[in-house]
Amino acid sequence: MKGSTGISNNPAPVEDCNSLLEDGEIASDNSKGKSKVDADYKCARYRSCPYPEKGSCYGEGTFVGETVHLEPSGPASCNLVHPAASDSLHVGSFNGQSEVVKAVGRICSSISTFPSKRPTGRIVSIIERSPRRDAIVGHLNVKNWLSYHEFCRKETKNRNSLTLSDSAYIHLTPTDPKLPKMMVFVKGLPDCIKKRLEKGDSTVEMELVAARIYEWDEESSVPLAHVLHIFGRGSEVEAQINAILFENAIRSSEFSPELLSSIPHIPWEVPSEEVQSRRDLRNLCIFTIDPSTAIELDDALSIEKLSNGNFRVGVHIADVSFFILPDTAIDKEARVRSTSVYLSQYKLPMLPPMFSENLCSLNPGVDRLAFSIFVDINYAGDVVDHWIGRSVIQSCCKLSYKQAQDIIDEISNVDSSNITENGNPQLYGHFKWPDIVRSVKSLHEISKILKEKRFSDGALRLESSKVVYLFDDHGIPYDSMLCGQKESNFLVEEFMLLANRTAAGIISRAFPDSALLRRHPEPNMRKLREFEAFCCKHGLELDTSSSGRFNQSLEQIREKLKNDTVLFDILISYASRPMQVATYFCSGDQKDGENDWGHYALAVPHYTHFTSPLRRYPDIIVHRTLAAAIEAEELYLKYRGSLPKVSRGEKVARRCFTCIHFDRDAAESLEGKKALSAAAVKHGVPCSESLADVAAYCNERKQASGHVKDACDKLYMWVLLKKKEILFSEARVLGLGPRFMSIYIQKLAIERRIYYDEVEGLTVEWLETTSTLVLSLANKRSSRRGGPGKWRALEDIAFVVSPCDVKIELGVFGGSSSEQVGDTGVAAQASEPICKSVISNTGVDPGVFPLTVHLLSTIPVVLHAVGGDDGPLDIGARLYLSSYLR
Repeated sequence: MKGSTGISNNPAPVEDCNSLLEDGEIASDNSKGKSKVDADYKCARYRSCPYPEKGSCYGEGTFVGETVHLEPSGPASCNLVHPAASDSLHVGSFNGQSEVVKAVGRICSSISTFPSKRPTGRIVSIIERSPRRDAIVGHLNVKNWLSYHEFCRKETKNRNSLTLSDSAYIHLTPTDPKLPKMMVFVKGLPDCIKKRLEKGDSTVEMELVAARIYEWDEESSVPLAHVLHIFGRGSEVEAQINAILFENAIRSSEFSPELLSSIPHIPWEVPSEEVQSRRDLRNLCIFTIDPSTAIELDDALSIEKLSNGNFRVGVHIADVSFFILPDTAIDKEARVRSTSVYLSQYKLPMLPPMFSENLCSLNPGVDRLAFSIFVDINYAGDVVDHWIGRSVIQSCCKLSYKQAQDIIDEISNVDSSNITENGNPQLYGHFKWPDIVRSVKSLHEISKILKEKRFSDGALRLESSKVVYLFDDHGIPYDSMLCGQKESNFLVEEFMLLANRTAAGIISRAFPDSALLRRHPEPNMRKLREFEAFCCKHGLELDTSSSGRFNQSLEQIREKLKNDTVLFDILISYASRPMQVATYFCSGDQKDGENDWGHYALAVPHYTHFTSPLRRYPDIIVHRTLAAAIEAEELYLKYRGSLPKVSRGEKVARRCFTCIHFDRDAAESLEGKKALSAAAVKHGVPCSESLADVAAYCNERKQASGHVKDACDKLYMWVLLKKKEILFSEARVLGLGPRFMSIYIQKLAIERRIYYDEVEGLTVEWLETTSTLVLSLANKRSSRRGGPGKWRALEDIAFVVSPCDVKIELGVFGGSSSEQVGDTGVAAQASEPICKSVISNTGVDPGVFPLTVHLLSTIPVVLHAVGGDDGPLDIGARLYLSSYLR
């Protein structure tokens, strides 16, 4: 429906509530806002601004000179050997190690001598072929081929359709600019393409095709590729989405009938034996808080005030591991998919909808199986005790984030007698609306205490607004907006973080060799120093000695820049770049490096994913590991309780492996080891080697899903601009030099470059001492390098209007048709005069010549869509200027 912001069913989860985005995704507010805390802090996926040219001034205030080329020397060029290698190495290996040490020393010396220069290397061998070879997307360059064959046909006086020889080939241009052009033999093309070529159909060039590289000799710079199939026209959304999924090896096929036949029949009821063996929480006030469109509800909350004044908060997670047993068909399918993939308008689920939307989903008013964690919290935010176990729950209410926020803001009417007519959700069971209101308010107060304590303990948040797209009835974006998180999002985030930390502590202690954890390494120091230099240049104090001091510095800068939110968004973008990606790992695989287990942004020693098993396979493994720890505890205590040597006055501890104070002696005892081993086998906890493979695969799939999210966001942005033809906006200058400038457009949260060297009728004056750029109109070309063919039209880099004599094609802002400027495919200025007031309707005033630009200047720009049928999708940017001379 018009005006909706997210997918019609389940929105994409915001992994950590816009915290330090871990893999870099800038999730929209239609996402599972709770940051649904994959709550790892993901490195924000801002469009990184490419490195500046030599001698250009770039935010940090440093000048990039020539690179340092380091030729490989002996063994140093490949296969570095760690000094602590196996004792079985021959004497020659030690000589190789010595050469490696010397080579590394030379590299370090060169870097120290030329700190502003970047080292380069030479590839000497290929160790492993990239899977990208099998997922090439691009356009066939058929026009030149058709022209040549048309010439040949005329020469031979053959007026029939073109004949395709076995040796004929066509070039394939990949949409990924990092890949080279490829050769495709015509005889190997799909029949549908060959038939069109025989008819001389040049529109084949507009089609997106899927291909794979099958041969690439060392002597050849052009690989040989084979076209697999056609996606469709490059300007079509569906074709682009299918191409994105293909490039990232996302499984988009439906679940097989055999797999679906194994799902329990609906209606399904909780088996009586499960009710007896689990903790029955159906009389507890439990509810969910999700986006209003969510249909996959994998977590719920509850809160009770204890007699000692503490609060007992319950985090209840769908018990997916009850239904998804190890090595079954559905488990293998979930493992291959690894994660649900969100495409703004729809999703590709990890589990069949019957599981994720029905049997496992914590829908209100029905009994559901759950994994519950209860944490007792005092007013200082300290966790004084916790309990974890399997339970049976019944959610009494499905709250949206807006409804929860209304309660926090005291907008909701607590005394409403007919709650459904007042916009409040339907209630189930014996609970009333005041019960929900009290619970939400209590949870909010506790979450604020937890949040304050977390940041005082050293956590880091890199929070910024996200672009949200509004879609029409046909799924086409018609507008965008910037959206931030609310207190209701942060409320859920805090308790998801706490549950994940609690689960990580339990499984890492109970199974130190086979716990699936998640770590976030410290930032890249070189990039961090560059960010420090940028802040220092602009008079902003920054302390990056720890994540906590880093966060405190950013908060102080936020306060200092409270009147310049755009600049602070830019700083957050810069601050995110040094952050590394958080990854899954097997504890046994990193047993000798426990100091590297921690999560930098969260400032905790152990972390994992437990709270989203409906859309993440690692969470299912963590659930199985927790179930094994719980059962091992019961087995051990049962054995201890039956020992005849226990004296009458001695009380056997009720918990030992899952309690807040882990009993290491019990775990290391013979009985404890047997109990843990037996439980691990029963619940399918993988061994260290297998778990390391699962972790690596899940990391790769998570990264791929992030790439899909980024590519889809770019696609929707492109479609929006294509529909509007041009978009007027203000931009901040991030980098400046004699050839180009780098700009940040807050409206779309992207960075772009504008090149202004060798432009017809434009004079460029670069004042290096003051880092100032002056652009002026010239009546004739200045003397510059390059031949006439290199000169570009002024319209390629600037949208120049005359205040009174030129009509602007404004797209949705008031234009009708448009002309094309060169090959840019953007709307050009027409010749009918209009009043200057029409120009002002854009909301952005044009600049004037001569245009003087400094670092962090605000300048007017025009954005437009590039590519589609004739190349890769991109967003182009031009200066928006006014002059009577044009």
